[in-house]
Amino acid sequence: MQELHDVSLAEHTTMRVGGPAQRLVVAETIDELVDAVREVDDAQEPLLVLGGGSNLVIADEGFAGTVVRVATSGIEVESQDSCGGATVRIAAGEVWDDVVSQAVAQGWSGVEALSGIPGSTGATPVQNVGAYGQEVAQTIARVRVWDRGTQEVRSFSASECSFTYRHSRFKASSNYVVLDVTFQFVVADLSRPIAYADLAAGLGIETGARVPLGDAREAVLEQRRKRGMVLDPADHDTWSCGSFFTNPIMSTARFEDLQSRVRAELGDDGPTPPRFEDADGGVKTSAAWLIDKAGFGKGFGMPGPAALSTKHTLAVTNRGSATAADVAALARQVRDGVHDRFGVTLVNEPVFVGHEL
Repeated sequence: MQELHDVSLAEHTTMRVGGPAQRLVVAETIDELVDAVREVDDAQEPLLVLGGGSNLVIADEGFAGTVVRVATSGIEVESQDSCGGATVRIAAGEVWDDVVSQAVAQGWSGVEALSGIPGSTGATPVQNVGAYGQEVAQTIARVRVWDRGTQEVRSFSASECSFTYRHSRFKASSNYVVLDVTFQFVVADLSRPIAYADLAAGLGIETGARVPLGDAREAVLEQRRKRGMVLDPADHDTWSCGSFFTNPIMSTARFEDLQSRVRAELGDDGPTPPRFEDADGGVKTSAAWLIDKAGFGKGFGMPGPAALSTKHTLAVTNRGSATAADVAALARQVRDGVHDRFGVTLVNEPVFVGHEL
């Protein structure tokens, strides 16, 4: 276990903003992780658990407490049989895209559409990471955590995780520190049915068809690169938290109100907001569409230090010298602008530490 002081947290986040940590502890084993968290809690000091830093916007003042960085490793195949199932336990600190790459190479189907997503494996159940028609909730069998309240290791089955769109019981409470995640993969050479239209078009197939796992992964990476969603130190469009706002989910009546508001703003012959049926009976629409039609196009904010991506309106980016305050100010302008024009309040996906949106 390493212990460092006054370490810049900007260097540990994909947005590359944030002041220093008063104390940074690097935990490389589960025992070290549990011991570090318990020590801080016993001392009743502020704690920030840090994985890949892809979903954090840390204040410029930094964090006046202990940051525990999860650097655990290990991928263990608990069982695999010829009937098509592989149960695999993965340490929270494993880099998520490395896990996806290995899953594709091993013929474990179920997460290939989640290629290129930055961050660590332990973060995936927290916000039920998803993209291109897949969510980790579809393949997670069990999540093992340290419960800070009861000070014990606990395991939750998938049904106990309360997974919903970009949410889970672990996001709803700061009590849980993810130790490892067990996935139930299908052993297959082919992907799950391709559910995303642009992805299917890029593969030259019909929606719902299946393709070799490697083809699916490469097609997803191509789509993400087009949107600046694959980390590249040389590309400021990737200095972000990915999608900054979640897609709004509303009742049918509320969506009809939105349609009326859009017609009033853009005209009866103008564009209409995208509509997707949500699994829980609501209606989902596109945050990126609302942002664009509210007047915040690609590159909005340039040449300032923080701007929307030149490739994708849903990403707030650091153009190289942005502060956390710059990022928050731009995100606030976009959120408030969408609300003023269309009456929809966008919800930020990344977690703000030490400040608020």
